[in-house]
Amino acid sequence: MLNKNILELHNLLINKETTSKSLIEESLKKSHELQAKCNAFVTIIDDAKESDITKDLISGIPYGIKDNYSTKGILSTASSNTLKDYVPFFDATAIANLKKHGAVAVNKTVLDEFGMGGTGTTGHTGSVLNPWDTKRMTAGSSAGSAAAVAYGVYPFALGSDTGDSIRKPAAYCGIVGYKPTYGMISRYGLFPFASSLDHCGVLTRCVEDAAIATDAMKGIDPKDMTTWDSSDINLYNSLNKNVQGKKLFYLKEVVDLENYPHATEELKQHLENFHQTIEKLKKIGIEVKSETIDKRLFQTIGSAYTCISCAEATSNMSNLNGIIFGPAADGETVIEKMTNYRTEGFSPLIKRRFVIGSYVLKKENQERYYLNAARVRRQIVDIMKKFFETYDGLILPVSAGPAPFLDGSRKETITDDIRILENHLIIGNFGGFPSITIPNGFIDNLPVGINITGNCYKDADILNIAYNLESILPYKNQIAGGVDHE
Repeated sequence: MLNKNILELHNLLINKETTSKSLIEESLKKSHELQAKCNAFVTIIDDAKESDITKDLISGIPYGIKDNYSTKGILSTASSNTLKDYVPFFDATAIANLKKHGAVAVNKTVLDEFGMGGTGTTGHTGSVLNPWDTKRMTAGSSAGSAAAVAYGVYPFALGSDTGDSIRKPAAYCGIVGYKPTYGMISRYGLFPFASSLDHCGVLTRCVEDAAIATDAMKGIDPKDMTTWDSSDINLYNSLNKNVQGKKLFYLKEVVDLENYPHATEELKQHLENFHQTIEKLKKIGIEVKSETIDKRLFQTIGSAYTCISCAEATSNMSNLNGIIFGPAADGETVIEKMTNYRTEGFSPLIKRRFVIGSYVLKKENQERYYLNAARVRRQIVDIMKKFFETYDGLILPVSAGPAPFLDGSRKETITDDIRILENHLIIGNFGGFPSITIPNGFIDNLPVGINITGNCYKDADILNIAYNLESILPYKNQIAGGVDHE
């Protein structure tokens, strides 16, 4: 039953062909199946209760929550030992909004610790495995949410995206990942990583579901000063078959094979898939052109992101000291207790990021590192906004191929020639731009994705373009391993 989309499930519920209780029971059963297979969850809410069925499309429908969203009375760990026993007393605004619409949370999903990772392997409960191939990673940090949606546990799950943490896991798991314009969904109750880059969003198996779920989550919130009034935007109702006159561009330096002298067979096929999709877009009336960029500037995206995100994380997480939150550590003095708590509680990855953040924020280093990173961010955003004066969106492949192996075998080194391809999703976070990944084929029976990023507040346009592209590709609502793609 849960292989269906939200609208199909809603119609079944309205017509009394199924019940909310039945859907929840099925979702919980699948949760335990996937947990045994892929380790996708921190908490499975076995006592989840059905809700009344109303005109709200998501009423009575189960969903998953990334474990860095605060959930009242339910363990919320951010997949970190420092918060392994933390049970909040309030719901994040996004969760509260979904409750008002009648959606039912059935689990909390594993992430890279505090969202600081791109592999799905650093959560305190262990690595999340890819349901398409358990020897492969899901990417991160929204690893558990991506795996669960791909497996058919429910039609949608919440994620957060600071660099690519919704959109790359979506690509590796063959599903849709959508990050709205910054501030469309309140971040109140989302554990902060890097506040100027963090976005709430969703993972689904079709664009329509991403629109429906986001409509239920979004809205201005006095508890988050970065939110804005989107009440005149209805993403679901804006989906239509009219894309005439829409214009997209891609970056020549990213998608032309001639720029990759050491291209793998996977990368060659991925780029071939991309160009075939571009031709399909042209046939439905969307104009697509290539543009060039300053390649050296765009190769610095990853480094600038590291400086900015680590600096903000160091500041945001200074309150995680074992005194206010988390299990107390041993020590004779308060300083010793805080030191031991942070030393023993955080993984090596987190501590490394805090060291980088502290270093770039030191007074003598700020100009060379942090402020220069901010200037790079500003330049890239300005370039993108100039492109958006002509085009409705940027379209590019997601990464250099399908999900890498967890053991690191056949793992490609991030060389200069593929650096932009692996890091370009960060552009969406630098500018707060709406950005969506949808499936775009298979390589060696593993899914790969394509991404569309547009200008701020143009979410309806970007989703509608993705909706129309999805309609001419055969990957809508696919379940991991459920189809023979030979």
